[in-house]
Amino acid sequence: METRNRTVVTEFILLGLTQSPDIQLLVFVLILIFYLIILPGNFLIIFTIRSDPGLSTPLYFFLGNLAFLDASYSFIVAPRMLMDFLSEKKVISYKGCITQLFFLHFLGGGEGLILVVMAIDRYIAICRPLHYSTVMNRRACYLLLLALWFGGFVHSIIQVALILRLPFCGPNKLDNFFCDVPQVIKLACTDTFVVELLMVFNSGLLTLLCFLGLLVSYAVILCHVHRSSSEGKNKALSTCTTHVIIIFLMFGPGIFIYTRPFRALPADKVVSFFHTVIFPLMNPVIYTLRNQEVKSSMRKLLSRNTFC
Repeated sequence: METRNRTVVTEFILLGLTQSPDIQLLVFVLILIFYLIILPGNFLIIFTIRSDPGLSTPLYFFLGNLAFLDASYSFIVAPRMLMDFLSEKKVISYKGCITQLFFLHFLGGGEGLILVVMAIDRYIAICRPLHYSTVMNRRACYLLLLALWFGGFVHSIIQVALILRLPFCGPNKLDNFFCDVPQVIKLACTDTFVVELLMVFNSGLLTLLCFLGLLVSYAVILCHVHRSSSEGKNKALSTCTTHVIIIFLMFGPGIFIYTRPFRALPADKVVSFFHTVIFPLMNPVIYTLRNQEVKSSMRKLLSRNTFC
């Protein structure tokens, strides 16, 4: 009888990033600036790589896909967040929440895996240069791309399947500006200890292992570069350093959010904001600013279209 009398939750109320109108206005302007300047820049990177035959190597193939993933990822949270700033009641339906959670982890998982693929590409290019053209051929690149999309899907569908099994029949206020696993689990009206452990394993442990594995791989690559005396030494160092910066930006917040038990910390919302809104838009831009070939090709493309 007690179960029958419970109210099934059909929507969640988002409490938002902050209750301060001044901070809300500042964040609104910040996100808008990022969207108007950096998001078109991401699409410009994709178009530049696609249109320049000189940027047809696996490195730029995966960089273009990273820019696409990051641009897509930025559409999951930020647009709704902007709309919520303009509305008094911030409500998301149960189905909408599950959909947002699915795409958040689907594209987020894909982002993490593409960084792993890019590390493999750099390892073969720098440490096994004679085998590079044979191993990293066009077919291998597409298979790796398919594998990372599939990996992101499997990671996300596990998250969603575990959430869908939970009953939600009481509180419906999410203490965040979007739907994510830690906040949603807290609202379930059942013991979630086992589910939390599974979530930490699926998100936190895998994120941590990928992060440590990437650091070790780039340490090996940098040691190899340091010992070599080839002409491309500076270029290889610059590329690998950029990759390491992106790894910290991508995996640092994820480790902070997902590798500990689901209890709230004061910094959670700020870390989530940078993880879901700011860093995804910045990643390809950081790569481009440190890559002379892409910058040169982009300048040619812009000047050609400007004069036309």
